[in-house]
Amino acid sequence: MKDYGTLSQAINKLKLEEGYEYDFNLLDEKIELKSEKEFFHHDEFEVDKVLRFEGMSNPDDNAILYAVTTNNGKKGVLVDGYGISSGQISKAMLDKLDLKEDRPISDR
Repeated sequence: MKDYGTLSQAINKLKLEEGYEYDFNLLDEKIELKSEKEFFHHDEFEVDKVLRFEGMSNPDDNAILYAVTTNNGKKGVLVDGYGISSGQISKAMLDKLDLKEDRPISDR
């Protein structure tokens, strides 16, 4: 499995080497592509990769990096904290981003 290094290194590798050029934001029931003023509901994008990052000394440093592709072909990254720092999202979005599904998950 490819070593993505730190969270910032992984974002750079996904963007520069794998074409995930956009930055998505997680909202309650959708993801947002602010630069394009577009929104995508859970059924309008696919999660291609999931990378998990755990802080060595501080649990607040925990994060999950998703590589996603929208139904109109836009590829980008979505970063979300998990554990104590994770936010509230809809059940449909939670199911979409569930780490227990059969998808490749890497601890980097």
